[in-house]
Amino acid sequence: MGFSTLSQFPRVGKTLATALLCRNGPYSKTVIVTQPLQQQQHQSLTQRRMVHVEKHIESLGITLPPAAAPRANYNIVCQASGNMLYVSGHLPFQADGTLMTGRIDGKERDIDYGYQAARWAGLNIVATLQEQLGDLDRIEKIVKVFGIVQSSDDFKSQHLVMDGCSDVLMEIFGKEVGYHARSAIGTSTLPLDISVEVEAVVQLKQE
Repeated sequence: MGFSTLSQFPRVGKTLATALLCRNGPYSKTVIVTQPLQQQQHQSLTQRRMVHVEKHIESLGITLPPAAAPRANYNIVCQASGNMLYVSGHLPFQADGTLMTGRIDGKERDIDYGYQAARWAGLNIVATLQEQLGDLDRIEKIVKVFGIVQSSDDFKSQHLVMDGCSDVLMEIFGKEVGYHARSAIGTSTLPLDISVEVEAVVQLKQE
């Protein structure tokens, strides 16, 4: 498993010396620093947030699956360009390593099964990001998610299946970081008979 030019992204250091709390939500905190008002207004919300994503994952009772290796003739699971990461398509591996397979059509597999498959694909993306970045707090924004659902021609609820991925990303990162643009499409077949494949575009924090 490889990563392209991650050396461009040294871990973000803590630059805010003093702060008072607070924030609404379990994922993050907003700090109020003793600076002139004009400087505070120009400070992004993300810079003022003190996030500990790994601890939040633990508090949710979520166990990430092992980061998966590529299954074909490529060895880069994330491609870096500037402070953007382009994450290869991820499969719905469950915690025990088994794949969620089969067509989502309401007969062979129902919407709830597809939802869970999309959720696991999302968790696999998070596991890859954690392995490659070393610190999920380096993520500024989940920019885009693209989901492909193995489904029949008359199945029209691919968007509901992909909610499984979107929901878990927002559970983990919170709305400010986790909200994303999204596409969900259907196809008659996917590699290894997987039910869902998901890729993502992620923005990293500037130094």
